Amino acid sequence: MTAPFSWPGGARLAMSFVINIEEGSEMSIARGDKGPEPVDELGVALKIPIRNYANESNYQYGVRAGGPRVFRLFEERGIPATVTAAAQALEAAPELAAMIRNGGHEICSHGWRWIHQFSYDEAREREFIRKAVTSIESTTGVRPYGWLSRYLHTDRTRRLLVEEGFVYHMDDFSDDVPRWEMVETTDGPKPMVIVPYALDTNDMKFWTAPAYTPDQWLDYAAATFDQLYDEGAEAPRMMSLGLHLRIIGRPGRIGVLARFIDYVKARPQVWCATRLDIARHFAAAVPAPESVS
Repeated sequence: MTAPFSWPGGARLAMSFVINIEEGSEMSIARGDKGPEPVDELGVALKIPIRNYANESNYQYGVRAGGPRVFRLFEERGIPATVTAAAQALEAAPELAAMIRNGGHEICSHGWRWIHQFSYDEAREREFIRKAVTSIESTTGVRPYGWLSRYLHTDRTRRLLVEEGFVYHMDDFSDDVPRWEMVETTDGPKPMVIVPYALDTNDMKFWTAPAYTPDQWLDYAAATFDQLYDEGAEAPRMMSLGLHLRIIGRPGRIGVLARFIDYVKARPQVWCATRLDIARHFAAAVPAPESVS
């Protein structure tokens, strides 16, 4: 159980906006993968080794049109976001890296590429993590201190992340507040902050069946916010809202994100913060455990 703590200024709720950048790092025959990217708004998950040009262009929409639209909205509203970026995506689209830098957003690693790492052995997984850190620091000027895998990770991922200097891990959906976890490393047990993420409020709900309409997604996000805000009167809560440039950045969807941000900003005692700020505040407020439980 997490020890009692409070958010800055006595806020009820820490609101975490997460912008995922995967475009340009997804699976593709052109990048040497065995098959094309299966995650596709078109609903055409090809299982044969040919290029899916249509889906590739759908991902590129996030770079060309969705990205500017999304980052402009956050700039207009003065909201800091955590950007979980696959490193190769920023190499391919330096204009997105510039938007992150210029907007003062936190950069979090979403891997070297937006591909699965759960089948890797230790040496390959460590190399995957290190390549992501080196690349992201080169494109944005700042190394990432948080990590989000593509869906799954290994039983050694947290150990490797601690050993590579990461502060928090977000491959977790188990709570509405951060927590400490002790991780067994080669130098003994060390604490790591777990900053849980959320799937139910993610804009991927526009793509998955049954797909949400924009108003349905907004209603669900607002209901989530209201519940956590009410609970925050008794104990601090955190809400995560996951976004994608190629999804929420569409003309018919960006408006509901603007409405949700305005809904959040209209409430007092809400701390809109990056996940690194949340992790560091929690670490300063709650003493880390000294042993593995």
